Amino acid sequence: MFLFNQTIRKDLNKLLKELMGYRGRHTELVTLYVPAGYNINEMKTLVANEIGTAVNIKSKATRKNVLTSLEKAAQRLKNYNVTPKNGLIIFVGNISEVEGRPDIKVWEIEPPEPISMRLYRCDQTFVLDPLLDLVREKEIYGLVTIDTSEASVAFLRGKSIQIVKHLKSLVPGKTAKGGQSSARYARVRAGLLLTFKKEVGELATNTFRNERDLKGILIGGPGLVKEEFSTGPYLSEELKGKIMGIRDLGYAGNDGLKELVDRSEDLLKESDVMREKLIIKSFLEHLKKETGLVTYGVAEVIRAMKAGAVEKIMISDSFNYKYCKISCTKCSFSLEKIIHEDRIPSKCPECEGKLQIDESDVLLYLESAIEKTGTSIVEVSAETPEGVQFAELGGIGAFLRYRFSG
Repeated sequence: MFLFNQTIRKDLNKLLKELMGYRGRHTELVTLYVPAGYNINEMKTLVANEIGTAVNIKSKATRKNVLTSLEKAAQRLKNYNVTPKNGLIIFVGNISEVEGRPDIKVWEIEPPEPISMRLYRCDQTFVLDPLLDLVREKEIYGLVTIDTSEASVAFLRGKSIQIVKHLKSLVPGKTAKGGQSSARYARVRAGLLLTFKKEVGELATNTFRNERDLKGILIGGPGLVKEEFSTGPYLSEELKGKIMGIRDLGYAGNDGLKELVDRSEDLLKESDVMREKLIIKSFLEHLKKETGLVTYGVAEVIRAMKAGAVEKIMISDSFNYKYCKISCTKCSFSLEKIIHEDRIPSKCPECEGKLQIDESDVLLYLESAIEKTGTSIVEVSAETPEGVQFAELGGIGAFLRYRFSG
């Protein structure tokens, strides 16, 4: 069974990508959404009725696969006397690419947030939109950097800058060339700049207006064009109302996007990216000053955690470790350890026998281990410069309640 919460939502995204890749040869993929608070017995009845209907499917192979899928769904539903707190989602169906060789798989999910949709569908694809809606990034800002020579339109989604498009202008420099009068040259230049601002405004409007979770827009650049763009008739009135701030930058285009985010720290102080910057900055300051109130590395963090000395754990989303329970099928060797996924042993180090290995997500292990200690866990992105620096320290660290030597 898959059980997800906020800290391991990235695993749900991986699962969604997997499910998106499946397509039934016929309408053999079953989707069930049971909303929070719904009577689970009514869904059991619905599935039982569908089993009765499925016996009439003309194709023998399709009938067999659909019946098997519905029966597996019914078996999973029997495990519940009441609907889980946030609802229940079941995907089940034949994912085999070979005709006549069925491969019926089941995915059972308790969603990270309550769902309100009740759904049964048997189709060639799984119904994923409601689940995708749960995990989409909801902290989104629009970014525009612009000057006379170039512009970029992008999103800040959570902690990641996603460039939509970079534009180059045809606006010449301010110095007249080729014998033209300065007045004529200025008119031509002004016309080309107006056209460029309109082009950027149209792109930004078309890009931002359909983003339902857009919290605001930041605009920046090295010259006066950014102010002209912000106040002029280039964005829709609705989007102009979302402008949070205008910042002087050293660059426009793609090179200015990170600087725009950095210089908007005061405006973004409640956003994920700024909260992350501040916590990593604090961690690195403690390291620099050798206060003894932070530690990093797997072994060091686990020792401090077991001693109850950890106030907050930081873990990078690039942390490629698993919590493993390992036992040998031939001798008495056993081990429980957090191990890099590339270093999980394949043979017993004592007798070279076959190993039984149970892997689980490190975040699940940490959450379980700190359940009653008041310790919190913060997952940080490896996409920001600060996140990269933290990942280079090993990708896991902790703030301590007191100096701890271990």
